[in-house]
Amino acid sequence: MKRFACVTGADRGLGFFLVRWLLENKYTVFAGRYLEESQALETLKEQYLEQLILIPLDVGSSESVKRAARSIAGCTGHLDLIINNAGIIDQADDATMLVDMDDTALARIYNVNTLGSLRVSNALMGLLLQGKHRLIVNISSEAGSISRNRRINMYGYCMSKAALNMQSSLLHNHLRVMGGQVMVFHPGWLQSYMSGEKNEEASVPPEESARKIMGIVQEHRKHMGEEPAYLDLDGNPWPW
Repeated sequence: MKRFACVTGADRGLGFFLVRWLLENKYTVFAGRYLEESQALETLKEQYLEQLILIPLDVGSSESVKRAARSIAGCTGHLDLIINNAGIIDQADDATMLVDMDDTALARIYNVNTLGSLRVSNALMGLLLQGKHRLIVNISSEAGSISRNRRINMYGYCMSKAALNMQSSLLHNHLRVMGGQVMVFHPGWLQSYMSGEKNEEASVPPEESARKIMGIVQEHRKHMGEEPAYLDLDGNPWPW
């Protein structure tokens, strides 16, 4: 039986390398593409003509998510894995108290980082329940950990990831009675493009993070627990 996966935010960075790992490990992948042109994905498509299916997807838009879900359902009757990777930050979120707050920017961050993954999981749930493995992987962040918080800014991003963690717990409770599970990852300080430009100061290359995440997924998916697994790149539990 073919294995099918969907990855959001697949244009570049962590999402792209998660897609590449899945292709190399014989998955057929629906790659959610936000950018109209993504040379890296186009090149990968040339290598995996049958395995890689590019899907236009803006997780911040309900209509875009619904269109993507219909496209995926037109190609397969099941999914084994959903990876909610798409996320954003905004420079306006750097503000602390006692300065002007851009609540429009904060709402956009929450809409993409928290509601976006919920839209995708909800839209694809029917296909996931028809699959064998029934696994959702949510890419979160240490910024969403309340117990380890030392920040005084980034309200939108930190709150969006804390809410994503709660979403993951709720969804895991729902899925585990049907033989499914949710895993949540802090992917490390990534050299990502979330702010529009590559973060060269960060310590973790996205290809390394993708490899470690999928290695942990392969190892831990067999051991479904009462709580969702919230892990760092070494497979250690991360404080909520």
